[in-house]
Amino acid sequence: MKYLLIPLLFLLTGCEDRYRYYCQNPDNFHAEQCQKPRCQFTQTCPEYLVAPILEKQIDQSQQQTKAKP
Repeated sequence: MKYLLIPLLFLLTGCEDRYRYYCQNPDNFHAEQCQKPRCQFTQTCPEYLVAPILEKQIDQSQQQTKAKP
C-alpha cells in the first residue's frame, strides 16, 4: 500500500496552474510588462496569448488601469 501512495503523492505535487508566459496568467494582466507598448516588442501581450474566453478579464483589467489617476 505504501508503495502505491508514494507515486500518487509525487504526481499530486505537480498539480498547479502554470503558464508558459508571465502575461498569460490572468493575475498578471495588470503588470507593467504586460501592458502596451512594452509587451508588443516580445508579443507577450495578454490579448496575443490567451484564449478568447479570457478577453473579458483583459478588458476589465485595462479599464481598471485607465481609471487609476
